[in-house]
Amino acid sequence: MNPYIILFLAIAFEVLGTMLLPASQNFTKLIPSLILTFAYCVSFYCLALIAQKLPLAIIYASWAGLGVFSVAILSYMFYEQVLNWQTILGLCLIILGVTIVNLYKTITP
Repeated sequence: MNPYIILFLAIAFEVLGTMLLPASQNFTKLIPSLILTFAYCVSFYCLALIAQKLPLAIIYASWAGLGVFSVAILSYMFYEQVLNWQTILGLCLIILGVTIVNLYKTITP
């Protein structure tokens, strides 16, 4: 399977887990707590799968950057958190940085 598909799965599960943190209410709500724990476990499992196929710096930059971007956008949509122009500019720079890192990567065999 393409390592980038697994990377995007890792990002998606990490974002799911992060978005459920407020719903878990400090891990006092069982269902959201179980789902977020499962999501984080799947995310790290996916990261472990691709650690032998892509450079760790590329994996982590993509995972962290796209995760931050996704959580910020979803928090705006679902939790009505404010995004000012500075935040939007920062999010655009994150995407630019992740793109540059991935465009100029060197893949080790």
